[in-house]
Amino acid sequence: MSWHVAKDDLRAYVRGELAPPALWSADTHLAACADCRAVLTEVGDPVALAESWERLDAELDAPRPGLLESLLVRIGVADHTARLLTAAPVLRRSWLLAIAAVLLMTVAAAYSAQSGSSPTLFLVLAPLLPLAGVALSYGPSLDPTYEMAVVSPLHGFRLLMIRTVAVLSVGLLLNGLATLALPAYGLRALAWLLPALALTATGLALTARLGPVLAPALVGGTWIALLSVAHATAARDETLAPFTAAGQGVAGAVAALAAGLLYLVRDRFDSSSAHVPFGGFSDGGVV
Repeated sequence: MSWHVAKDDLRAYVRGELAPPALWSADTHLAACADCRAVLTEVGDPVALAESWERLDAELDAPRPGLLESLLVRIGVADHTARLLTAAPVLRRSWLLAIAAVLLMTVAAAYSAQSGSSPTLFLVLAPLLPLAGVALSYGPSLDPTYEMAVVSPLHGFRLLMIRTVAVLSVGLLLNGLATLALPAYGLRALAWLLPALALTATGLALTARLGPVLAPALVGGTWIALLSVAHATAARDETLAPFTAAGQGVAGAVAALAAGLLYLVRDRFDSSSAHVPFGGFSDGGVV
């Protein structure tokens, strides 16, 4: 090489006083020049030099924000909140494609149904998708960032709400787009909305006691059982009870009660305990 970093610049580099663009040039040159690295060890304090390389390693290893994270930061979301939102496992491409495929199949099934009275399959399945998404977004066995979230100085309930808002926003948006593909059913195609909110709120409220795996599984199973009974007792081509006006009123009431219960038990999502099955939540909080 015909060019080397000046000793004064190397001293400033070690002290952390070398400013860009000279800093960038020095970094690039030192990575390829053994002679300058040897001079660097002579002119620099070993402790300061080690700290300098640690700062460089930290900068190089720092995760680069993705497109969604960058967009959230641009619209005013705090960078740490944006990172928590985009780190949710359910916001990955594979999950989104799976949900879109399920919705497309149910819409196709609704179109192919001969009765035409109600998009029953779509109404049955759509409320379960947000519930499943929330269940997958929080918990030690499902969330790869769970341990980091637990030890971070962040209220457990706030973390849960951040993830829930992200999941509901995406899930309800996809469900809403699927609903637009069923214009022949009119407002009846929106009958999934209140049950979806009721199931999600109930699952979250029970998570404080039963854990992030058992609670949504129990709520989803109850929903399937309820619809099975309603289907067995309903006449042919009759709208299932949960999707009638009375059923919608019950779903709205359940959603409101579950939201109130969730607020009352919010403190249980803090303080770790090591003796709860499924990595769930104890009376003291989350593990």
